[in-house]
Amino acid sequence: MGSLKEERKTTGWAARDPSGVLSPYTYPLRNTGAEDVLIKVICCGVCHTDLHQIKNDLGMSNYPMVPGHEVVGEVVEVGPEVTKFKVGDCVGVGCLVGCCDNCRPCNAEVEQYCNKKIWSYNDVYTDGKPTQGGFAGSMVVHQKFVVAIPEGMSPEQVAPLLCAGVTIYSPLNHFGLKGSGLKGGILGLGGVGHMGVLIAKAMGHHVTVISSSDKKKEEALDVLGADDYLISSDGARMQELADSFDYIIDTVPVHHPLEPSLSLLKLDGKLIIMGVINVPLQFVSPLLMLGRKMITGTFIGSMKETQEMLEFCKEKGVRSTIEVVKMDYVNTAMERLAKNDVRYRFVVDVAGSNLDNE
Repeated sequence: MGSLKEERKTTGWAARDPSGVLSPYTYPLRNTGAEDVLIKVICCGVCHTDLHQIKNDLGMSNYPMVPGHEVVGEVVEVGPEVTKFKVGDCVGVGCLVGCCDNCRPCNAEVEQYCNKKIWSYNDVYTDGKPTQGGFAGSMVVHQKFVVAIPEGMSPEQVAPLLCAGVTIYSPLNHFGLKGSGLKGGILGLGGVGHMGVLIAKAMGHHVTVISSSDKKKEEALDVLGADDYLISSDGARMQELADSFDYIIDTVPVHHPLEPSLSLLKLDGKLIIMGVINVPLQFVSPLLMLGRKMITGTFIGSMKETQEMLEFCKEKGVRSTIEVVKMDYVNTAMERLAKNDVRYRFVVDVAGSNLDNE
């Protein structure tokens, strides 16, 4: 049925083509449905995935595209059947805004594995309209895909937790690796890797950052609080630490050998792959068989885990290292992110950029 209500619009910054250059773009928002929440965006983290999507690196980009899936905002309107939120609440939205609600993963409350999941942007919603992300003044999202931000947490600090944070929390939670006293390794120290150090330390783990060079040693140990730093080409130390890790979280997003990590794992140790790599990785099978070791991967986290993770980070005082920028700096931020020139996550101050008043 047609609505007599004037069409609601918002302004975001969109890429128009694979150059990935973002510029202001005004587009319609759907009316708030029965279980929808209208959110005024406060800030949005910048993830490496945003860079891949705006530049069509994965070959699946649709334009115009407003990226952003680490969104924190304020509820300004709720549908009549919304029970979880009220106007004025501070809330978050992550990578997903929809799922089928009746498959095995959905029934098990791990909707991130639903084959019909709907991405926060570069996807098509149930109404046939494109989804657009958090580099925008406002979003309309079903209450199932909205989380409450615990009181006292600053929006800018929370933003990276909604993707990078839950991406680390989910495998540690699922594989029973939350207990204190475990020995963990974090391979790669970017946005996800830095959250790995912070969250694993907050769980009481002994955390070693594993890297190909010593250039991040000082910040890993002194800034992030890692317990040890291991250079993967240092044969003597690799030998010394063989068979000693309960898990290694591998965040490296490019092709790299798996054998060095596998040799570090103890009996029943787990190598958890987090980087999106589009070429085959390889290993020799005895490395797995002779220690009953496991190579696995997980994908972001469920809405339930996201809420749990936020409560955990509040309780433990986990604070990510961020650089806050305005929207008119976002193209420069993307260029710097492509060169890994950020410690460790850009967060766009959307509310302070006055998008809907341009």
